[in-house]
Amino acid sequence: MPISRRAFLAWAASSLPAVTIVRRAHAASVAALTSTGAPAATLRALADVVLPSELGAEGKTRVVDSFRRWMTGYRELTHGYGTSRIRYSGPTPVTRWTSQLDSLDTVARTQFRSPFASLSVERREKIVRAALPGARLDRMPGVGDADHVAVALLAHFYASPAATDLCYGVAIGRESCRPLARASRRPLPLHGA
Repeated sequence: MPISRRAFLAWAASSLPAVTIVRRAHAASVAALTSTGAPAATLRALADVVLPSELGAEGKTRVVDSFRRWMTGYRELTHGYGTSRIRYSGPTPVTRWTSQLDSLDTVARTQFRSPFASLSVERREKIVRAALPGARLDRMPGVGDADHVAVALLAHFYASPAATDLCYGVAIGRESCRPLARASRRPLPLHGA
């Protein structure tokens, strides 16, 4: 059944504002996470709870910055390498994650009369554990599929080449371009390992 131009334009006009609202909400959430406000501080403090301690402060900062870049670059369309099929990745999870960061901060202020970022790691861990019972944790999800921001941050790290290097204790450089001349050599030891 052919669709009339008028029906198509009416449909497009009604759906266009929803897309605009979602994009604006995503942009506002990303801006909140890249500023110096509470959500950004809560995200940095969350890294101390969920990321491996072997990373140290600098490593955790790099992971948080990389996670922010991932969120900034999140797109609703994905086009796989070697395929002409365009997939829709779904609505942005960043707005949900920002509200979860706000919720962690609210719980901290309610229970301990202090912002989440100011609490000890043990108290932050207690709050995060209490927030996760409803999260789906049967496997490590893709970053965009994570139900909770803590799981998303952890999934983002474990999908990185740095996590593989840390796990094996050598510089493997997974998914990075290496010359073929080095292909038969053993991986290099990590700096400081």
